[in-house]
Amino acid sequence: MTRVERFRSEVPQPDPDRLRAHEDRLLAAIAQDARRRPRRTTSRLRRLGLATGLAAALAAGVVVVTTHRNPPAVIRTMPAAASEVLTRAAQNVTKTPELHPEPGQFLVYESRTMNPAEGQGRDGRPMRYLSRAVRKVWLPVAGDATGGFIDEEVLEPEPWPGWPIPPEARENVGPGGGPAKLADFDDRAEFLRNDYAYVSRLPTDPHQMYEHLYTQLGNTRQDDTEAWDRVRGLLTEAYLPAAQRAALFRAAAAIPGVVTVEHAVDAAGRAGIAAARVDPVLGQRQEYIFDRETYLYLGERSVVTDAARAGAPVGTVLTSSAQLSVSVAGHAPSATVRD
Repeated sequence: MTRVERFRSEVPQPDPDRLRAHEDRLLAAIAQDARRRPRRTTSRLRRLGLATGLAAALAAGVVVVTTHRNPPAVIRTMPAAASEVLTRAAQNVTKTPELHPEPGQFLVYESRTMNPAEGQGRDGRPMRYLSRAVRKVWLPVAGDATGGFIDEEVLEPEPWPGWPIPPEARENVGPGGGPAKLADFDDRAEFLRNDYAYVSRLPTDPHQMYEHLYTQLGNTRQDDTEAWDRVRGLLTEAYLPAAQRAALFRAAAAIPGVVTVEHAVDAAGRAGIAAARVDPVLGQRQEYIFDRETYLYLGERSVVTDAARAGAPVGTVLTSSAQLSVSVAGHAPSATVRD
């Protein structure tokens, strides 16, 4: 079905309501004709109606296949792209210098981050604050989970709206004292890997990349939310070759519910334009921010859209990052590794 849908992918997607109206009229005509013609002709027209209905379902992006023995099965196909921001980002991937890391080397990411921190203080009371840091990460090109290092400086925390900053939040402020050994990623599913050795083999076709984002997912709004979050996993401290990056942006542009945020600021204070999607469960809008001129990826942030669900006023930025640079190094720091 995916191959059939791709045959005329350049044709604009028709409106689903119009397709349903055409199908209803056709089925009504089939029913009327069935009362006038012999059973043999009716059977042929029924097959015609089934094919037309299938084409309409393909155009809408979802096909439901049924038999009298098996329950319905949903097959997802990539709908038309809806995000102009991500489409332009895909068109501009070749306008920035391309990195060509080799096995044995390291990809080095420098970033600035802010993340929510919640828990219980030493006094037994709940605490909430926003933890901030500047970090530099060395990740092996070959994807070896034991070979990476982090050098991180913890910055002064920011208050969570309505909550005092607890004493524990400032205990680790300052340089981290050297690089730290990365956690082992062995418990991560294969299709969620984001090391260069893996992502450089991902599809360069947007439809196939769309299928990759929906691996083991269904056809619900929450599945769309999960697919959108998986895009973040391929953007944060990850480097895709230009062809895979373009496919990722085009696939992400087709995820239902994606909107444009005209004014967004990353953790370094850089202004840009964002492609975003609201997570109704968390009550937050997850934004991927791009430079307005070059469409280079700058970072991401989450903004509260539902105060009750998020536990913070609408408009509060709870998560923010800025990707400051990505480079290639021949080795990681040799300083003593902290536990």
